Amino acid sequence: MLLTDSARPLPLSTGTGASARTHSPEPTAGRRCHDAVAPLHSCVYFAPEMQDELAVLGLERGSMAYYAGRAAPLGAVDAGTVTATFYNFDHEHVRRYIPAAWRIAPPEAVLAARLRGADRTLRRLLGAEVLASKEMAEAAELALRAAKAGPREARPLYSANADLPVPTEPHLALWHAATLLREHRGDGHLAALAIAVLSGLEALVLHNATGRAPTSAVFMQTRGWSAAQWAAARDRLRERGLLDEAGDLTDSGAALRAEVEALTDRLDTAPYDHLGPAATARLTELAGAFTTSLRAAGAFPAALFGKG
Repeated sequence: MLLTDSARPLPLSTGTGASARTHSPEPTAGRRCHDAVAPLHSCVYFAPEMQDELAVLGLERGSMAYYAGRAAPLGAVDAGTVTATFYNFDHEHVRRYIPAAWRIAPPEAVLAARLRGADRTLRRLLGAEVLASKEMAEAAELALRAAKAGPREARPLYSANADLPVPTEPHLALWHAATLLREHRGDGHLAALAIAVLSGLEALVLHNATGRAPTSAVFMQTRGWSAAQWAAARDRLRERGLLDEAGDLTDSGAALRAEVEALTDRLDTAPYDHLGPAATARLTELAGAFTTSLRAAGAFPAALFGKG
């Protein structure tokens, strides 16, 4: 999951000042396109179909299914690799499920199950007519063209997914491309967070302070953090001047988040530069319409989001 909202160069300053809250740059065309496309991938994390398919293999619903489903393109990796590439999950929590998941179901079986889960999810949320539409086929072609243009260097999740075969059905090809574009931006985003000297937990706390992220309870439950760990991270961010005493973003916190997004944008330009302005705008339009339909169908539970 991307943690922040993205083009300004470094340094990633943490200075104070009233101008910081106006520091957020205009979203780039690439970020607008990513924001339209990515929900076509991430909707599966909130859907019962993905959990059902992985449970058939014997995987526990919840964290084990999530870790295995997302990490499967990497192969039967250990917990350290998952912690490193996912960034904002407690390592001890990861170790509860990985590598045990691979003893239950090998990555190849998990990959097949997650594709079945994506198929069932999109069929339920969008309907057969949309899946068979010429707009779906066009969006898939554009998204694949963009996704194939990302550099692999220092992008483990993107690169691993890029080695997978492209599904033949347009809606699954689009889901595959959305996965690639999401992980490409995500890998770069984690580099930007590391440069900002934000741990995975600190990035979650800072994101939660915007009120536009999953609640702290959801973050702690799904990523394995305790209330004490969350409170300690909040204290560290206060000491850096990024949060105020109430736990809200300061001007410095808002500025740092904007600069992280700006660097993320810079690291995510290749797919959209390759696609070109007109095709990027068209993909944004097509994917945006599908994403609007996903939201209207309840793909993203509103109750999970908000500061708290």
